[in-house]
Amino acid sequence: MFFDDVKVGDRYDTGSRTLSAEEIIAFARQWDPQPFHTDPEAAKQSHFGGLVASGFQTILVAFNLILATGRFSESSMGSPGMAEIRWLKPVYADDTLRVEVNVTGARASRSKPDRGFIDVHNSVFNQKGELVCDYRSTWILKTRGS
Repeated sequence: MFFDDVKVGDRYDTGSRTLSAEEIIAFARQWDPQPFHTDPEAAKQSHFGGLVASGFQTILVAFNLILATGRFSESSMGSPGMAEIRWLKPVYADDTLRVEVNVTGARASRSKPDRGFIDVHNSVFNQKGELVCDYRSTWILKTRGS
């Protein structure tokens, strides 16, 4: 899909991905080394009551699920940013995540006619249907024929 194909109100779902304890620990050791992410025994004693994924890992898994849809493979030109990131519930080992993507805005670039910007609201759910994270992002997409 290109910028020209996207309309405000468009909505789609991604596939899903389950996070293992090993993945959570490996990610956290490198990027977010807090005991409730890296040590299952310490995590049991934390306010989470068990090992939980880093919020940053949750967002990266969501981003990867969005990319895996292939919707914007031909047209993606990156993103100028994200906003309003909220981690609402912990993501535990063996939780399965999926994302609902809602297009909330679309505008053509004033200075570069080969692209446009879409605003999206991304809602990340676990296998129980609980909202665990949501955030807004803007994507830059090529226009058709650019």
